[in-house]
Amino acid sequence: MPKRSGVVSDPRAPGAVSERDIVPRSPSRRDFIRGSLAFAGGALATGGAMVAGTGIARAAALPVPPSNQSMGRPIPQQMYGMPSKYEAHVFRERSSVFKNRQNFSDWSMTPLQHQTGIITPNGLNFERHHAGTPDIDPATHRLVIHGMVKQPLVFTMEDITRYPSVSKFYFLECSGNTLTDWTKAASPTVQQSHGLLSCTQWTGIPVSWLLDEAGLLPGAKWVAFEGADGSGHTRSIPIEKVLDDCLLVYGQGGEMLRPEQGYPLRLFIPGWEGNVSVKWLRRIKVGDQPWHFRSETARYTDPMPGGKWRQFSFVMECKSVITNPSGGMKLKGPGLYEILGFAWSGRGKITAVDVTVDGGRNWQEAQLEEPVFDKCLTRFRFRWKWDGSPAVIASRAVDSTGYVQPTVEQIGKVRALTGFVQHHNGIFPWAINSAGEVKNAVA
Repeated sequence: MPKRSGVVSDPRAPGAVSERDIVPRSPSRRDFIRGSLAFAGGALATGGAMVAGTGIARAAALPVPPSNQSMGRPIPQQMYGMPSKYEAHVFRERSSVFKNRQNFSDWSMTPLQHQTGIITPNGLNFERHHAGTPDIDPATHRLVIHGMVKQPLVFTMEDITRYPSVSKFYFLECSGNTLTDWTKAASPTVQQSHGLLSCTQWTGIPVSWLLDEAGLLPGAKWVAFEGADGSGHTRSIPIEKVLDDCLLVYGQGGEMLRPEQGYPLRLFIPGWEGNVSVKWLRRIKVGDQPWHFRSETARYTDPMPGGKWRQFSFVMECKSVITNPSGGMKLKGPGLYEILGFAWSGRGKITAVDVTVDGGRNWQEAQLEEPVFDKCLTRFRFRWKWDGSPAVIASRAVDSTGYVQPTVEQIGKVRALTGFVQHHNGIFPWAINSAGEVKNAVA
């Protein structure tokens, strides 16, 4: 496990914000806001005047906009709401780095740079399919449980939704997230480098409840979950994890699952690589050993030193990334900025995030924003005074087990970084040049 080192509180460190610069927490953030506006054009600074003899500042009158002078759109009788037309630049996007030649076994990525808070809007959760998106009628869908159980069972969706439900906040990350950027700067934006990541509230029932109904036989150690899509995607999961916190979910982000997220029913395994949370779930089989499906031999395995391959590398290790500023953005000039990002861990809660603005020579602790949940995205913030000179920024997360997000060099000492390598949780840098342009700084 990498050790956390080099965290400094020295205000003389490059880019450090001194005690004088540190803005008190809400409600007073005036210094930071004033500093930001100063280099942004000073709109407020030049838009007002002092009232003679009173010491009171008065803002210049704003022009009355057309929206104040007419009725808005009428309220429809029925509709499903959509984002403002001025947010049309926010969308899921297929990879522009690793392009597939077909449209069915592919993925589209979440625009993390535009996400506010820790919850990903349902329409922006990343997609990963092995045979396209099926449309399944919940009225005819069935889930069967069989294998090493006392009595096989078949459930309708109505049966499942009659159980008392639970709702949990968890992140979901594909094991292939960031795989194109191990040793070269391939992805231009954080959406392309880290966008196989989402976070939402999942609603359903624990898998253990239905296994209790079926009754496990002695010797049951593994459980196979199979989807109803064209690929019949299937994974073997140790029964300890299944009984611990795995869910059968039909709700996501306050609505029923969307088709691309597994409608009407999917498995959800907190903290583990996304492909094990089998979508469009139709079958659960209990056994005494793993099945070694194609997804566990030809796919979702990791190259190791000596030519060996690692199976069942389920856990998504502690990881973080700066989302603002990030690739493709441009700073407007020297001054105060708030560096924003996400941190997460499949082993527990995030306990700290360090930020460097000098390429890793010095690290300073960022502020974690509440709420901080187990196996959930955590937002971090770091106030930085940029002096206009070139800089390399990055983040480093620590989780509740004490695990410290490693560098790529540290990962390379225990794994073979060659070919289609997954589980990239290394520290990820962005470079800012003197013009304020932000670019991928891997290698």
